[in-house]
Amino acid sequence: MRTMEWRRPALALLQILAVAAAYYLSGRLGLLRQVTVQGAIVTPLWPPTGIAVACLLWWGPRIWPGLALGTYLAVERLSSFNPEDLGIVAGNTLAPLCAYALLRRVAFRPELDRLRDGMALVFLGGLVPMMISATAGTGTLVLTGNLPAAKFWPVWSAWWAGDTMGVLLVTPLLLVLRHARMPRDPYRVAEAVILFVTAAAMALVATRSPLSILFLVFPLLIWAAARFQLAGAAPCALMVCVLAISAATDHAGPFAQHTLFEVMVTLQALNGAAALTGLLLAALVTEQNNIRRGIAEVCADLAEVVAHLAPGAHPAPPPPPRD
Repeated sequence: MRTMEWRRPALALLQILAVAAAYYLSGRLGLLRQVTVQGAIVTPLWPPTGIAVACLLWWGPRIWPGLALGTYLAVERLSSFNPEDLGIVAGNTLAPLCAYALLRRVAFRPELDRLRDGMALVFLGGLVPMMISATAGTGTLVLTGNLPAAKFWPVWSAWWAGDTMGVLLVTPLLLVLRHARMPRDPYRVAEAVILFVTAAAMALVATRSPLSILFLVFPLLIWAAARFQLAGAAPCALMVCVLAISAATDHAGPFAQHTLFEVMVTLQALNGAAALTGLLLAALVTEQNNIRRGIAEVCADLAEVVAHLAPGAHPAPPPPPRD
């Protein structure tokens, strides 16, 4: 009995530390492609927000200290931590918690097997709650004098877009990885390999070519969502966005010879469109497949009942023998 009493707190502590470590490490990865907007450091993609929302959906709000600790470590890595930075910690903790509460409110299913779940993740998991972290972070910079008030909105929009992209790109990938299974059909495996190789090659060409051919990635995202649903669309969308961010921060390909504002607008438009295309189409195809499967099962059950009730389906028992 005492072992059970100690096991739950120990498990909760391990989960909190795991979340903090994942938050910090993914933040380090996100900062590899940072940009400076009006003197403030922001990232076009902030993976920790996606990890935070996924962990909350798995383990519940009890792991919130891990979010706060991970944010503190990430902020301290950028510069010496000041008491004023508690606003950033609070915002980055409250935003995923708000996303979790809103998703629970609408009975969100982590399987993302309905279109309404995809829409909920986009709006209630990403667009709306990430305003909290963007407002708290940018407001902290303004209040501490590190950012002029006149430059609030450009930094706020870049901060909000980076946090939102983290939810739209990383959260679906983590949710689907938990239940992903390798297909048994060798032809499906071959198709998956061809898809990812083609997507990587096409995304690399589209994001590094001087021609404006970024739209070429969308047929591949449609292919991934239609054939493999979220298991194919989520990694493909993330790969496309990572390659686009790399090209944008290097000012290469279609992002060359443009101002920072033009680069950020083009980049976030591409990332948002790729994430929405993959996520929503995958959810829609999964929902339609489930409906079709349910109808087929009902038809099979109905056919079995009709076969039992049809005349002559069961021959009459033979008469008893006469004495």
